[in-house]
Amino acid sequence: MAKHQTRWTGFDDKILSLYARGLTVREIQSHLEEMYGTEVSPTLISSVTDAVMDEVKAWQVRPLDALYPIVYLDCIHAKVRDNGAVRVKAVYLALGINLNGDKELLGLWIAQTEGAKFWLQVVTELKNRGVADIFITCVDGLKGFPEAIEAVFPRTQVQLCIVHMVRYSLNFVGWKLRKTVAGDLRTIYTAATVEEAEIRLAEFDAKWGADYPSIVQSWQRNWPRIVPFFDYPAEIRKVIYTTNAIESVNMSLRKVTKSRGSFPNDDALIKLYYLALRNISKKWTMPIQNWKAALNRFTIMFDERMPQH
Repeated sequence: MAKHQTRWTGFDDKILSLYARGLTVREIQSHLEEMYGTEVSPTLISSVTDAVMDEVKAWQVRPLDALYPIVYLDCIHAKVRDNGAVRVKAVYLALGINLNGDKELLGLWIAQTEGAKFWLQVVTELKNRGVADIFITCVDGLKGFPEAIEAVFPRTQVQLCIVHMVRYSLNFVGWKLRKTVAGDLRTIYTAATVEEAEIRLAEFDAKWGADYPSIVQSWQRNWPRIVPFFDYPAEIRKVIYTTNAIESVNMSLRKVTKSRGSFPNDDALIKLYYLALRNISKKWTMPIQNWKAALNRFTIMFDERMPQH
C-alpha cells in the first residue's frame, strides 16, 4: 500500500474477518499480500483489531433484560503470556435464554482470581446491568459458583449439568464397560421422580460401588445440585439437563484458537473471542428447541415472577 494512501472501503472488515477466524497478525499480513499484492504493516493490522476493544468494552457493559428464565455458565481455557511466562487462563461465558427463547451471550470474563470471589463479581455485574431475576442457572460443577449465585439471586435454582456429571463419571471406566455404566447412570437421571432417582442411585451403588467408589461419591456429593431438575416436567428437563447450548459455542471458539500457541495478552484473547462470537451469534436465528412448551410451564410455575403485560 503506497505511502499516505487511504485504505479502501471494506479493508478493515477484511482484516477483522481474517482475525475472527483465528489468523495471527503475521498470517493476515501474508494473506493480504497474496490476495491483493499489497504489503500491510503489522502495526496497521494491530491498530484495526485494537479499535475493536472499544466495541468490546461497550458490549460488556450494555444493559441486559430484567429476566432470563435460563442462564448457562461454562468456561474455556486458553494460553496467554503474562509477565513473560505463558499461563493457562480460564475464560468464562454466560449465555442467557430470554423470554422469546433466543440465545444471547451476556458477557465473557477472564478469571484473574479463583472460585467464589470471581463468581461473585460476575454475578454482581449481571445484576448491575439490569438482570433482576433468573429462574435456573445451568453450570458445570464450578467451585464457589452456586453460592455466589444464591448470594445475589437467592430465588435462582442452580442445576448441575447432567452431561458433565456423566462424562466425569465415565473417566473412571474402561472402554469395555462404558456403555453399560452409562446405561445404568441413565436410569438415575431419567427417573420420573426424586424418590425413584434415589432408588436407582442405590442400585447403581450396589452394582458398581465397589469397583467405582469415585463415581458413587461424586453423585452423592452433588445430589442437592442434581435434583432441582426433577421438579420439572419433560419440556423443561430437555432444556436444562445439559449445557449443550453453550458447549457448541465453546467448540466453535476452540476451532478458531486451535492453531494459536498462545496469546500475547488478555486483550488479544478477548478481541478474538468477541469477533468469533459475533460471527457465531449471527447463526442464532431460531428459538431453542422445546421453548414454547418450556415457557408455558415457566409461566405456571413462576407466575408471580413473570413480567405482567
